[in-house]
Amino acid sequence: MKNRKIAWLCVLTSLMMMLFASASAQTAVFGDAGWDSMKFHNAVAMLIAKEAYGMDSEEMSGSTAITYNALKRGDIHIYTETWTDSIAPYQQDVADGKIIELGINYDDNIQGLYVPRYVIEGDESRGIVPMAPDLKTVADLKDYPHLFPDPEDPGKGRIYGAISGWMVDEIMRKKVEFYGLDSLYNYMDPGSDPALAAAIVGAYEKGDPIVAYYWEPAWITGKYDLVLLEDAPYEPELYLKGECACPSIKLTVCVNPEFYQNNPEFCEFLSKYATSSALTSEALAYMNDYDADYPETAHWFLQQHPELLDQWLPEDKAELVRSAL
Repeated sequence: MKNRKIAWLCVLTSLMMMLFASASAQTAVFGDAGWDSMKFHNAVAMLIAKEAYGMDSEEMSGSTAITYNALKRGDIHIYTETWTDSIAPYQQDVADGKIIELGINYDDNIQGLYVPRYVIEGDESRGIVPMAPDLKTVADLKDYPHLFPDPEDPGKGRIYGAISGWMVDEIMRKKVEFYGLDSLYNYMDPGSDPALAAAIVGAYEKGDPIVAYYWEPAWITGKYDLVLLEDAPYEPELYLKGECACPSIKLTVCVNPEFYQNNPEFCEFLSKYATSSALTSEALAYMNDYDADYPETAHWFLQQHPELLDQWLPEDKAELVRSAL
């Protein structure tokens, strides 16, 4: 009888240990709302989860609305790039404790009308002389419609605009009108991000002038030397009228409250996870140039910037990642 009780006690102990191990080995679920920069940051954090903390991880994909609501429910645990200005209930959700804001990934992202640097400064290595050395601002474009001719309407210039359906497209159209450029330029809807990228790449590779809407971070701004034309300082009441510069948006790292409670050590790392628009663009450019996937790009990125591991992780955890790299 005594031996039987001991045997049952051993079995119960083993079951409890298995249940504890299962509970502690939670799979971290990262939200994927569909854009490259978020997928890249997920891949970096997932690599560190595995190598430094021994955590399994996976992504759950969907629209911003779907994945953000899943974050609040707990089906998704981590958002590495939360576009705070694009999610109406975000601030209230943070205040109500429905999500935990751990820190800022980056807040130096920009968007607007760009030209290649060689248009302004030339490029001696490519035999390109400056075409518009005095071009600095959006308003200055009124002096250069001849430099950016519309091949379908040679009497006017062409500005490649934002993609229709994006809120910023309406703002760019208003900006063209506000600065009186609509009588000098045709504002062209490129139709899609790939079409807009193709127009910029085609002109840049040939050394031709082009003025186009784009944003950072992106692989194009990481690969090519583009200059954002200056605008009036950002003011909220003027922005929607197209009368000033676009604001930078705070992109945060957020987690579900229950995940935060159950994984304090990993969340400590996430609270220190900070990059920049330039670093993100650099990674996206590498991915484009070498047709690399997100895990490969994350691996390369941490090899290129090992100093980030020291900023994000305790020394012993950083060494584990370095060994894996």
